[in-house]
Order: sequence, then structure tokens, then C-alpha cells
Amino acid sequence: MEKDAYIGLGSNLGDRELNLLRAVAELGKLPDSRVTGLSPFYKTSPVGVTDQPDFINAVLRLSTRLTPQTLFLRLQHIESVTFRRTRTHLWGPRTMDLDLLLYGDQILTAEELSIPHPRMAERRFVLEPLCKLAPQLRHPVLGRTMTELLAALPSTEQVAQI
Repeated sequence: MEKDAYIGLGSNLGDRELNLLRAVAELGKLPDSRVTGLSPFYKTSPVGVTDQPDFINAVLRLSTRLTPQTLFLRLQHIESVTFRRTRTHLWGPRTMDLDLLLYGDQILTAEELSIPHPRMAERRFVLEPLCKLAPQLRHPVLGRTMTELLAALPSTEQVAQI
């Protein structure tokens, strides 16, 4: 059975917009999956480690038959092989970051993977593009729509559609 998965995309090294477009193309090649939506791109300030370049972020909707675990492994493979990402610093600069935000209404907590993404409701760089793509989508744990979550967010992150 197909599920809608929402994937956060982010890049702050190299040609950031091109990196996001390449990631969309790679996600479109996944077996038993198809891209069914893409938010606008946003220029965002870094969170956590702020002494690094700004990011370009977006959210993609993928209709997929892959399991959440298989999809997560495929996302990590795209990061490491296509974009040569090495995880050296938590929240450090990266050519590509792919986060599995939501997978249908599934709730999963495992060592390597938590769905929904544990910090998505706190991140303007996630909620702004997600609201453009699926404003009435409900967070499976919090029970609130993406629009409601964004409206309640006290974040001071700088997020601007490009």
C-alpha cells in the first residue's frame, strides 16, 4: 500500500539550489516511489551551530511503497553517495541533508529513526515549506495541523521564500 512520506531537504554548501534539485531527481528514482509534491525553496538561517552559511530548504512529498526503514536507508545512501556527505559535526555544514519527517500517520521510535521527526514541530525551516505543501496535514502525535504548529512557533529563525 502506498503511503505519503514527507522529506525535508536542506543544503548550505556548494550550489545549494542545484543540490536540492539534484536531490529531488534522486528521490524520483527510488523504486516503488514517485514525487507528488514539492514546496517552494526557502533561504533559512542555520539552527544549532549558527557560524556557518545559510541553508536552502524545501519539503518534498513522496508516494511510496518502501517501508519507513528502507526509505530512511535510501535517504542516507543519497546523502553519502550522491552528495558525499560525511557526518563530522552535529548540525554542521552539509551539501545535503534529507530528513524523513512524516510517513503517513505512522508513529515509530527506534534508535536510528523516529517518525514523526522529533524536532519538526520546533523548526520554522521545516514548517514553512510543509505548510505550503500540506497546510491541513495533521501531526500524528500532537494532533495539530502544520498551519497550527507554525502559528504557535515562537522561533526567531530567519526563513524567506526564494
